Amino acid sequence: MHEDFETAGADSAIDTDICVIGGGAAGITAARRLLALGHSVTLLESGGLDYEADTAALNQGRIVGEDYYELDHARLRFFGGTTAIWGGRVAQLDPIDLRRRPWVPHSGWPIGWDELSAYYGPARAAFGLAPSAPAPKALGDAGIALPEFSPGGLEIGLWTFDRRFNRFVFEACGDLVDHPRARIVTHATATRIALHRDGRAVEAVKARALTGHELTVKPRAVILAAGGLENPRLLLASDDVHAGGLGNAHDQVGRYFMEHPHTRGGRVIGGGVWPLLKAFGRPHRIGGQELAALVKPSEAMQAQEGILNTSLTIAARQPPDARQAWAMQAYGGLKHQTAPTKAGRALWMMTKRGATWAQRRADPFRPWLLNRLGLRDLALVVRAEQAPNPDSRVVLTKERDALGLPRLALDWRMSPIDRDSVAALVRGLGAELGRLGTGRVEPAAWLSEEDAGWQTDPLISAHPIGGYHHMGTTRMSASPREGVVDADSRVHGIGNLYVAGSSVFPTSGWANPTLTIVALALRAAEHLSASVARPVTA
Repeated sequence: MHEDFETAGADSAIDTDICVIGGGAAGITAARRLLALGHSVTLLESGGLDYEADTAALNQGRIVGEDYYELDHARLRFFGGTTAIWGGRVAQLDPIDLRRRPWVPHSGWPIGWDELSAYYGPARAAFGLAPSAPAPKALGDAGIALPEFSPGGLEIGLWTFDRRFNRFVFEACGDLVDHPRARIVTHATATRIALHRDGRAVEAVKARALTGHELTVKPRAVILAAGGLENPRLLLASDDVHAGGLGNAHDQVGRYFMEHPHTRGGRVIGGGVWPLLKAFGRPHRIGGQELAALVKPSEAMQAQEGILNTSLTIAARQPPDARQAWAMQAYGGLKHQTAPTKAGRALWMMTKRGATWAQRRADPFRPWLLNRLGLRDLALVVRAEQAPNPDSRVVLTKERDALGLPRLALDWRMSPIDRDSVAALVRGLGAELGRLGTGRVEPAAWLSEEDAGWQTDPLISAHPIGGYHHMGTTRMSASPREGVVDADSRVHGIGNLYVAGSSVFPTSGWANPTLTIVALALRAAEHLSASVARPVTA
């Protein structure tokens, strides 16, 4: 059942087994799994069924650290969430991403690889993909020649693409909407998670509409799945029982904000432009799947060099001192200046599909020719792992939004290892391409500048700052002194409050987070389901 709380006309209360806060990929996935396990579910979504400017304005906040996208542009607030405009990159973390790495402070997950990887198959099914991730060998078997890197150094990774851009929007979730035990309430922004007097369990979730209507949900358990910025915001704002907010006895909520920062790592000159463009310059359609190759350091190289699991790909890009091409200006304007309504998203999707169609037919000849004419560099496009940094965080401000919630300030901070990892990866690629005789790498100047911070490049990507990946702000940890949720995704010290989404990631790894978000949402739902079968305890 779907109810638009903005037009409900009166205050109300709901009793339910589980309250899910947030109607994005994490919340929808968790709700589906909980329904399959026999529970009744009430899902609260702050927005409606499409983009609305007044609802989007609830996302506004301040940027006080590294330059970042405006916060009201950094995520979408309607049913389906930001996946309504995502790029479709599906990838899973590597086993090393979960392990404690002595050279990466604050690394290590409280769960092992086997515990996470068991959920990757079901998560891939949610995107209509085969249960197992393809290996780079699939490209070789299809005749795509990849560099044969020396063992223990660099290795090839793969993205799989889900080209269904609207997989989680309302029209695609009829199974959830029509389920007899599901209640979806839109225009219902959670404003407070209220605890019992003892502070050890959730008693109610308070929500409001912009019309002023108020809603009280009384659940047996709660999954907070509102995204990497809103999850900590709501925990910090729910401070009537615990003065510092929920799960924040040790000042951990909002810390360790991570992105996948983008940059230009340099360029390849001379040598085999054509084979590198053919291998890395565009996705390949193989066996009904769309795959794209990337370069990343092996586990052995990460340990030897003391670096992060950063990745790069090789593609034709304008030189760093060029004026942005009109086509990229038009695409960027279409995506970032057109309101992401259903009509606007359809226009963007049509444009992206058209560009993909043209790329399949014109590449690698088009970028090869532009490179030969001196109009494009063979650039190293970096999508980096960011090390967890406790000083990189979101905090509440004294400014309040239209519903009375404190607005956020994002203090995004990088660490020296972030830049050093890019430099080592670029050096490694240069050594390997030189050994193979396929070109010479010229590193970006900023990588050798003493005391230089991270450098973005508006010509390297349609998203030059980062991937809009908000991770780490309610991190998973064995101890409440080191994080916010435990190994089961339950908030430390609160027996019936769980968190889903990339905010629980202790480290970011190289991989785009959406697949892991869905995997962890499935896992959290199953642990929650087991816990509510018995009396709630802390």
